[in-house]
Amino acid sequence: MSTEQRENLDAILRQSAFPADADVKEQRRLLRELISAQPLPAGVTVTAGALGGVPTAEVTIDGIERRHVVLYFHAGVYVLGDAFQSAGLASEVGRRTRAKVISVDYRLAPEDPYPAAVDDALAAYEALLQGGTAPSDIALAGESAGGGLAVATLVNARDHGLPLPAAAFVMSPYADLTLAGTTMQTKREVDPLLSPDALRSRVPEYTAGQDAALGLISPIFADLSGLPPLIIQAGSHEVLLDDAVRLARQAATADVEVTLDITPQVPHVFQAYYAILDEGAAALDRAGELLSAHLASAERVTA
Repeated sequence: MSTEQRENLDAILRQSAFPADADVKEQRRLLRELISAQPLPAGVTVTAGALGGVPTAEVTIDGIERRHVVLYFHAGVYVLGDAFQSAGLASEVGRRTRAKVISVDYRLAPEDPYPAAVDDALAAYEALLQGGTAPSDIALAGESAGGGLAVATLVNARDHGLPLPAAAFVMSPYADLTLAGTTMQTKREVDPLLSPDALRSRVPEYTAGQDAALGLISPIFADLSGLPPLIIQAGSHEVLLDDAVRLARQAATADVEVTLDITPQVPHVFQAYYAILDEGAAALDRAGELLSAHLASAERVTA
């Protein structure tokens, strides 16, 4: 793996970092500009859809069969981003898992605070089941806040008595909105993207007076028993590293099969930079192999 690649990416991210004091509308505008400058990978088609009344972006990859479905949740600290903006990274998860991807366009704060995103995620998953997709053919995936939302959706689905998917893959999960992780401080100098102050300024917009330690807001505090296998990836150069580590520990303690995969000296959601960072492509390859294995295993169990 290239030290030069990592150093170049760090410099690019520091130069393009959003001003932490910008309001939500300005940050959304900047994000749209940044994403629109990045073309979709070859052979990827994105179309608008809906599940359970929730808008979605359906991502299909040429040559990939559609039996398996990855239900995907985008990043953006619950106030930024949308399903279409996440289609590039989502398609790479689908390509490696050989699955169709449906990215959920859940409602955002501050216009629609908690529990809007959680409700939309569950409604989309339930509609996928009601539409005839077997749970053994479904995997959940997400990045950052979407990673936290994916785990919250598993907990929510379990508590509603729904059959659970084969597995879930989360990248740099934002799983503790109380911001209590020790790496909030110990990694703040090496994280080129996120800071405790920037995260702290957005938390009240999503929680809207609710306790940030609620399990469906911060799944680090949820009962994770009975969940399907989890694949958790993070980089060592991110303030959310401890979210990933503690989430894995909580899952393991609850007897959940968990794979914790930490890549050294790379930033938050480093997989998104797979085109210029060897570590990103390699991490996606590893996750794709594991997800595919879990889907195949779940298929055999339910056959």
